[in-house]
Amino acid sequence: MEQANVNSLSAVTESSTKEARAIHDRVLVLDSHIDFEPEDLTGERNYTQRLPTQFNLPNMTDGGLDALFFVIYVGQTREGQNPDALKAAGYQRAYQAAVEKFAAVHRFAGEIAPEQIEIASSAADIRRIHASGKKAALMGVENGYPLGEDLTRVAEFYARGARYISLTHNGHNQLGDSHTGEREGWKWQGVSPLGEQVIAEMNRLGIMVDISHASKQAMMQSAALSKAPIIASHSGARSLCNVSRNLDDEQLLALKNTGGVIQMVAYHGFVKTAAADSSERAAALAEARKPYDLPDPSKLSQRARAQAALKSLPADQLAKYRQKLAEIDEKLPGDPPATVKDFIDHIDYAVKLIGIDHVGISSDFDGGGGVIGWNDASETLNVTVELVRRGYSEREIEKLWSGNLLRVMDDVERVARDLQK
Repeated sequence: MEQANVNSLSAVTESSTKEARAIHDRVLVLDSHIDFEPEDLTGERNYTQRLPTQFNLPNMTDGGLDALFFVIYVGQTREGQNPDALKAAGYQRAYQAAVEKFAAVHRFAGEIAPEQIEIASSAADIRRIHASGKKAALMGVENGYPLGEDLTRVAEFYARGARYISLTHNGHNQLGDSHTGEREGWKWQGVSPLGEQVIAEMNRLGIMVDISHASKQAMMQSAALSKAPIIASHSGARSLCNVSRNLDDEQLLALKNTGGVIQMVAYHGFVKTAAADSSERAAALAEARKPYDLPDPSKLSQRARAQAALKSLPADQLAKYRQKLAEIDEKLPGDPPATVKDFIDHIDYAVKLIGIDHVGISSDFDGGGGVIGWNDASETLNVTVELVRRGYSEREIEKLWSGNLLRVMDDVERVARDLQK
């Protein structure tokens, strides 16, 4: 009887995976937030090869990922770190870093891999490129810091390819308050006067206002100020994981009221608050990694390399390593890490609260993202498998993977045309 049940369960799992794969192949699969280093796009060894990164074109192909936003990320220099952080010299350094990243994306798509990937500048472009069989690349700016105090740079960044801009990152800047103010105190009590002008200019040009990393007050003010739908390019539900980077129910409802979308992020620390390993468990795990020279996946800077190294282990070594981990789990149990199922819990929660039309998907790969089961772009199908398992229809899965964000892009472009009349 037990064997029959096992066989029945196996058949159901195989059937749902087959159904998920068929759906995954039919819908346009878009990840709204992937970080990168310029040398990984333009170096001799680049994303056309299987680098030890979570994202690259081979992984993208293996996982059935059709489109992505390359993130033009510039970290926030704080005044305590450098007195000129929020002065002309600090803004110029940030601007130069952003321009280097814009240029790297253009060179990669235009010169290095033009037969495989193409830059999209609109929702219609994404659909066209997808239909042609190529991958679509977009750009989103994470942190408005590089704009400095020059409002004309918003148009410049649009011309360079930016289709969303987040006002802040970790730390307040000239445009508004960051979520980090919950522990550090506030600078502006929300959006700054310059930030208000930047939002208006983004609306006029057709750039999505991204509120990930903003403080709650800045986020709520952005929702009220924007004439177009807003997005959270990579955030989670605070009711499930109580960290300042996530959105609480009031924020989710405010985002919905703009017509916007939250791109739920598979960043383990925003999916689940897990207790740190004991010193004994950490030492045992380090000892288990030694024979295989595996990086420590618990360290943000090593997560992508650890995933790549694990995938490259021969089958027999991988089996031995996993057996050792199982022994450690039994003797020195730890708090289980976030999984795809935990991640989909955030999607379920938001869908129930604000509706299927206002939820999307992001990974934050190569920026700290990844959960067990979706640890690099090659594992993207696993998200669809879990969505199918939970009863989402093909139409709903299409909305989550790209339809909702493309609808927001269409709306933002329409508002811009109206404002430019």
